[in-house]
Amino acid sequence: MHYFSAGIEILIITIVINYLLSFFWNTRSMDLIWGVASFIILFALTSILSLPVLHRLMLLVTNVAVIAIIIIFQPEIRVALSKLSLKGKRYTEVSEFESFLDQLANSVYRLSDKQIGALIVLEKDNRLDDLARKATPLKAEFSSELLESIFSRYAPLHDGAVIIRDKEVVAASVILPLADAPHIHKSFGTRHRAAVGITLTTDAVAIVVSEETGRVSIARDGIITRGIKMDRFKGIIRSLFSTEAPVKKERRTFWEWLKT
Repeated sequence: MHYFSAGIEILIITIVINYLLSFFWNTRSMDLIWGVASFIILFALTSILSLPVLHRLMLLVTNVAVIAIIIIFQPEIRVALSKLSLKGKRYTEVSEFESFLDQLANSVYRLSDKQIGALIVLEKDNRLDDLARKATPLKAEFSSELLESIFSRYAPLHDGAVIIRDKEVVAASVILPLADAPHIHKSFGTRHRAAVGITLTTDAVAIVVSEETGRVSIARDGIITRGIKMDRFKGIIRSLFSTEAPVKKERRTFWEWLKT
């Protein structure tokens, strides 16, 4: 039993040392690691060689040095601890989606406040490659600034829709099919008819900002909901693009499990 406990301790110490070296290698903190190692060796020698005065002085220095190291290298320590987070990949995906949703909502409602017309299509399972090919391809990472610049009144890509796929702006100035269904209200403009049209034929979600009133609408499954406030907007998009879809179970190695 004693040998088993000793083996566990050696394994844990080896993993910790390996992690620290891999994290701090080729950084400014590596000099600190070598300094601490040298200090520990010298500290051990003071005990072995029976040097009580030097041993006492080094013990006093150690008490102050630990606090100083924590303060000076706080950023590096924070990053190292964050990598040990047990929240895993799932938490990261949710956080990224929430960041995307915040940026999208802020952009949409800034356009709404300025009464700048916009039509945004969020792609789901049905790919919209045919429509994207006939438009202006962008394939750019989504950002609030990019979206708002596209729909600026004097921007060349202002007319038409923007297609977003997995937090990427695929294309702009996209021409969508217009709906001509009996339930379409006569007051609907081109953007609203296009939003209903694309959601009648695909599972995409369309967001419309009215140029006349500034009101925000969401279309899905051929039905459009108008006058949506920001909190409800976020709730609808979050529910439609929930990341809680069932995940297929698969075998993973021990090291793959540690990385998640």
